[in-house]
Amino acid sequence: MQYFTEILAPYHLSVLSFIVAFLAAILLGIGKAGVKGLGVLIVLLMAFVFGGKSSTGVLIPLMVIADIFAVIYYHRHTQWHYLKKLLPTMFLGVLIGVWVGNDISEVLFKQIMAVFILVTVAIMIWMEKKKVTDIPKHWTFASGMGLLSGITSMIGNLAGSFADIYFLAMRLPKNEFIGTAAWLFFIINVFKLPFHIFVWKTVNSETFNLNLLMIPGIIAGFYIGVTVLKKINNQLYRKLIFLATAIGALLILIK
Repeated sequence: MQYFTEILAPYHLSVLSFIVAFLAAILLGIGKAGVKGLGVLIVLLMAFVFGGKSSTGVLIPLMVIADIFAVIYYHRHTQWHYLKKLLPTMFLGVLIGVWVGNDISEVLFKQIMAVFILVTVAIMIWMEKKKVTDIPKHWTFASGMGLLSGITSMIGNLAGSFADIYFLAMRLPKNEFIGTAAWLFFIINVFKLPFHIFVWKTVNSETFNLNLLMIPGIIAGFYIGVTVLKKINNQLYRKLIFLATAIGALLILIK
């Protein structure tokens, strides 16, 4: 118990606050198992406990750990050619995010991105209803989504929404969708980690000790997510992602 309180002390956390953070870790595990749309709620819970920028230092190592579980479980479904299209501009987006992250208003940035997500989701839903089956093939679509994903991943933790929209547009089946996204975010989160450690200085020994306490939550959440996903078919999965992405964008606007 003393070890537990010593870890919480630097953050002045109550037991209730830690429970909220642990719940966020469970949701992170569920999300990395493929239950999309939980990212905004996870970010909100972590920001509620630790504050905006500090919460990113707690969250990014947990995301890498959860990504490892996802990569191991879904590796065989990964579609590598989509990663090759997204990653170059996504790396560039992260660098842009590092550069402007300390200067831009986080609230305004998130609001702009939320509007952009809602408009894009509306277009995607319209295409679904019109039975448009053409897949966007021009290089600017993948490059643009990669750039937006990288910038928002570093600043606003919204990258999942843009990546989800891209994979939906590519009409990836459920397991291929999850497997490709797993590798995408594992690579990009590992790439982001040094910037959090050495530039923003949001990751340190204190956050590492706190992360150790939350790993069981990730494991439990991942198991729950995998179990739930086995009961969801491809068509329902697409609809749930549309709904979850739109709700997440609305939450950003009103929070």
